[in-house]
Amino acid sequence: MEVRSELKQNIYEIFKDFMTGITKLEELDNATNIFLLRFQQGLCLLKRSPILTSSKLIENILKNNETRRLKSYVEAGCINIDDAARSTRASQSLLSDLERLTDDAALAIETATKLSTQLDEESSDDLRQVTSEENETVHFAQEPEVTEYATIIAVVYSMVKQNYVMQEKIVRSLSLKTSFDELDTYTLMWSLRPFVEDKIMNRAWKCIY
Repeated sequence: MEVRSELKQNIYEIFKDFMTGITKLEELDNATNIFLLRFQQGLCLLKRSPILTSSKLIENILKNNETRRLKSYVEAGCINIDDAARSTRASQSLLSDLERLTDDAALAIETATKLSTQLDEESSDDLRQVTSEENETVHFAQEPEVTEYATIIAVVYSMVKQNYVMQEKIVRSLSLKTSFDELDTYTLMWSLRPFVEDKIMNRAWKCIY
């Protein structure tokens, strides 16, 4: 029936919009992961240990190969002053970028929520009514595809929401005082995406293509 076809098409369009939002969220996820890795590298530069100049061997090497730049480097604790300043500015800038990307992800989640609510309203009844030309009411069961779209949206939304909450906590906890062990754990959890099931995501994309 025409109404049934329109219902199916309408919900399919909602599903496509939802998955478009998921794509944008994954792009933000990848971009933020790059910033996180760069922040880790910058923090390692700032916190690396100084050369042990008390060692006779090291002292002789430095003395025989001493240059103004090397001397300044050692006196600064193996961190060139300019490099340290640049790294500090870059780290603070990366923190701001992480905050911005987190806010963008929150907006994407909000949009996905609205689409999920819209789908719930569209498919709230298991039976649809169509009035025929004779003004007789005909009932037909909801299409299996429609039910599947609704289920996938609910499951995918729940997964990415939990993953986003984890990422938000990671970003909010970052500072120049963050330990290396903490950063290693953060980057590992970010890449693993523990709340996201790849099989479910693949099933969702198969509904599009």
